[in-house]
Amino acid sequence: MSEQLPTEDVSVLLAAAIAAPSMHNTQPWRFEVEGHVIDIFLDGSRTLPAEDPTGRAMRIAAGAAAFNLRCAAESLGYGAWFGLAPYPEEPDLLARIVIEPTENRNEDLCDLAEQIPYRHTDRHPADTTPLAEDVRVKLMQAAYAEGARLTWLGDGEVHGVLDLVLESDLREVHDWHRRAERAHWVGGDRAVDGVPSTALGPRSSSYPAAVRDMGTRPADRLRDERRFEEHPELAVLSTDFDEPADQVTAGAALERVLLTATRDGVSASFLNQPLEYDELRNKVQRLTEQPGHAHMIIRFGRSRTHSGTARRPVADFLPKEQS
Repeated sequence: MSEQLPTEDVSVLLAAAIAAPSMHNTQPWRFEVEGHVIDIFLDGSRTLPAEDPTGRAMRIAAGAAAFNLRCAAESLGYGAWFGLAPYPEEPDLLARIVIEPTENRNEDLCDLAEQIPYRHTDRHPADTTPLAEDVRVKLMQAAYAEGARLTWLGDGEVHGVLDLVLESDLREVHDWHRRAERAHWVGGDRAVDGVPSTALGPRSSSYPAAVRDMGTRPADRLRDERRFEEHPELAVLSTDFDEPADQVTAGAALERVLLTATRDGVSASFLNQPLEYDELRNKVQRLTEQPGHAHMIIRFGRSRTHSGTARRPVADFLPKEQS
């Protein structure tokens, strides 16, 4: 095995990693490549102190990036050994991935690698056709394969989530820190990060709705209205524990679920505002009737729209001497 990964392979691996979802598309990662080892660090310059004060959402994003990197490695003929951090001496290091040639490729990860360019957050109304039971099961299995649990909510629990959405929205009415932080990352024309107005989707004609309206600018608040589904397909992603490593695990599970959904023609968006308040997050988990800690509230559906968000160049995520 050569001492250093080929430059072109590193570019493919990191391009896949940075295609992962992150809260407000902040892309809060940086990478260091040493030989056949790729380390994923948090980028402290891209935190969300008002909406993500503990960094949980950033760690979830790191887990999603790590999963994409593993998929890309398999597609290039490598195997990927995945280790979770942090190490006490390097608190910003969240994951270490060892890339080695292999003759026994993981065909499922190779298949999911092909879905990475097509996965996107879809904030448009979904087709009212219910998801097939086998699709639901496959998404549950995808979460389980990465050490997490995906729990589908019934109508009563969905209404419970929407009540918590209303409560969380009321809490932030007078929280200008949250509104200012969101305005910094959401709306307008954005070429390399954040969420542009074109990706916000329409406003819901009813409230509360199973779609998060992140519009903060006057023009974004005047977007066209559409009617969203009355019985949304919602599921909660959770882990048994809630340490930093568990949050990275949740991110890997999230991305495996999202790529599996993409492969089956299913899109997703997130309804996570109740999870930004500890007591409401606990209530969300209780709605699942399962032990553990909720990390994501995911709305699934079938939609034909595709309006993704941009990414920074790969070189921006590497130390200057490696870019």
